[in-house]
Amino acid sequence: MTFEFQKLDLNALPSDVSVPSYVRGSLKPRIAHIGFGAFARAHVAMHLHETLAAGGGDWGMRVIELFGTSDLFDKLEENDYLYTLVETADEGTNTRLLGAVCETQHLARDGVEALIDGLAEEQLKVISLTVTEKGYCVKNGKLDLDNEMIQQDLSSPSAPKTAIGLIVAGLAKRRALGHGPITVMSCDNLPHNGVLCGIAVREFAAKLDAELAAWIEENVSFPSTMVDRIVPALTDESRELIRESLGGQVDLNGIVCEPFRQWVIEDNFKAGRPQWELAGAQLVADVEPFEEMKLRTLNGSHSFLAYLGFLAGKETIADCAADPVFYAEARKLMVDEQLPTLDVPGDMDLVAYADSLLKRYSNSKLKHRTWQIAADGTQKMPQRWLNSVKFHLANGGDYHHLVLGIGGWMNYIRADRNGKSYEVVDPLKEKLAAIVANDGADETTYVDTLLALDSVFPSELVANDEFKKAVHNAYRAVAEKGAAQAVADLAD
Repeated sequence: MTFEFQKLDLNALPSDVSVPSYVRGSLKPRIAHIGFGAFARAHVAMHLHETLAAGGGDWGMRVIELFGTSDLFDKLEENDYLYTLVETADEGTNTRLLGAVCETQHLARDGVEALIDGLAEEQLKVISLTVTEKGYCVKNGKLDLDNEMIQQDLSSPSAPKTAIGLIVAGLAKRRALGHGPITVMSCDNLPHNGVLCGIAVREFAAKLDAELAAWIEENVSFPSTMVDRIVPALTDESRELIRESLGGQVDLNGIVCEPFRQWVIEDNFKAGRPQWELAGAQLVADVEPFEEMKLRTLNGSHSFLAYLGFLAGKETIADCAADPVFYAEARKLMVDEQLPTLDVPGDMDLVAYADSLLKRYSNSKLKHRTWQIAADGTQKMPQRWLNSVKFHLANGGDYHHLVLGIGGWMNYIRADRNGKSYEVVDPLKEKLAAIVANDGADETTYVDTLLALDSVFPSELVANDEFKKAVHNAYRAVAEKGAAQAVADLAD
């Protein structure tokens, strides 16, 4: 299949494709969003589009990229900043052109000074970002001063290459111009994202200028958010779906996702915000209960299915959900081992929430690859699984499914599925590969060496003999019996 750029012809769209109903010419870049990947297009910008459709206004979005080429941004501009969102499920599809974006900036195309000036504009009220956990350059709850890119940005603060360096440079110029307060809002899928973003920005600023750090403390808020929408990486199949939905037209900025979405936002904004409530967002005083609910149930079960499902030959989450055994054990993981660890608002039906997740997983139209979800396991496991394990060890609960997930991960990073190799994507990729090469031949040494990764496994867990024994047994079960049988044995 080939997909070459063509300018969208709005007059040739099928009748069921909706286009923006609001006046786009009045939009101003009041939000600057850093990292305009698939999730930002399908979730953050989509909510702003729906807010404008419901209530009007001039809250437009400037989108910013720091890496790669500006090719997709150039094409977005040629299409008057419109792009396609296809929501797909077994029941059908819904196709829309979204129009909340009104400007683009790319570091390689526009230069760093233009990006810094943009963040300092008085009309800008919110800086949002989706840069993945790695983009915050935080380690053990602090700015990672050993990060090479952070070191480069601190040595050349006027020419930043990281999101954190760029934000601080923009805030410094904003302060110098007297352009007032602003909000920096993380929309990445990590716990306490606003807190971590604030730590990174304030600590970076403090390394440069104590007065700037004090100004940020007073004039910049960092609300946390919980985001939820399954947005698989684009494939030729999903690009073809976009083309079919547009009546044969190609949109290289288009994206495919599930119909479901949820956005919970801490209502802590220094300079105003859009009425995201009009688009279904929940504005609350405390996001943490919602974060933990999603991380442990959705993300925790996703990782369980990703490692064990991939090793069992299942290419997508829908393939896992179509297997009655994997479906049942993923539900037990959520209901029996994750839900007891949660403290959420009393009106939440957590079992119904878990069942709704399984229904979403069963969407065969979404090709959400297990391999994709399996990436970055060393960063994901602590909040998705290990905190729950600590809870059960302290309270005498069962954690057989959680520990089998750990055993699955330890087998997965060996990069061998029935004799065929695959890429393991992880920030500790080289270290993990060295452990596999040096210690992989001896089961006991291999598992113990992995457990000694103190950036992943807390010392109190590693010191617990019951936990260590359970991990060794789980690793052995997957290695000797295979992932499918190991999951089936959970039912016994």
